[in-house]
Formats: sequence, C-alpha cells, structure tokens
Amino acid sequence: MVKRVTPPEAATLLADGWAYLDVRSIPEFEAGHPPGAANIPLLHFTGGRMSPNPEFQKVVEAVFPRDAKLVVGCKAGGRSLQAAALLEAAGYTSVVDMRGGFHGEQDGLGRVSCAGWAASDLPIETAAPADKTYAELSKKAG
Repeated sequence: MVKRVTPPEAATLLADGWAYLDVRSIPEFEAGHPPGAANIPLLHFTGGRMSPNPEFQKVVEAVFPRDAKLVVGCKAGGRSLQAAALLEAAGYTSVVDMRGGFHGEQDGLGRVSCAGWAASDLPIETAAPADKTYAELSKKAG
C-alpha cells in the first residue's frame, strides 16, 4: 500500500532531503513544477493523447537507487499513485505519493478534495536544470 501525503507534507519531506519525481508529461512539467523536481513521464503526450512511456521504469532505475527517498507527483494524483505503486513493486523502499498533485484532486462533483502543490502556495519553478529534464535523465538509461 502506497503511503500518500499532502503537498505541504511533501514540501517538508523535500526540505529533509527527499527527491521529487514528477511523472507528468514534458509539456506539463515545463509549465511549472516544484523546485528541483526530476521529470520522468509515466505517460507521454503525443498526437493529442496520452500514451504509456515504455522506458519509465528503466529511466527511474538509472537515475534513482532503490533506497532513494522519493516523493512522486503528477497533475491531480492519479498517475503518481500508479507510478508509486510500480516503483514499490520494483523494490523501491521509500516512496510516497503526493495527493492532489500539482493542480489538485477533485471529487466526483468537481469539488477540490485535496489542494495541489500550486494551490497550497508552495514554490514553483518553470525552468529546470538540464540534468532534471527527461531529455537528459533518459540518457542515463542508455
């Protein structure tokens, strides 16, 4: 069972040395993300739709050791929960999913049930160091 944390709790973990793994698509990541986030998309946005990234697990394993402390986030919490479960199944031992993602989690009626990173007034960056972009991180997987 994947442990889930709120964005403010995730910010505390990041301040304590955890890494933020943003599993959103490259355009979503480029529009804004938590400072220092690493972008490894679970799904790619191509041809107007989302499709699985077949290299996801391979790239994560090339970038982060299995004992890395990872906060996994996405847009609203769905992809990150799926990614966190995949990583736990692959033997990662310190993985948490950030509820609400970057933009917030909504209930069936469209009401915000967990404010996202942006709505929680947490720091945001749009530029990322080259070594945190998917283009560079994917090179580590060969």
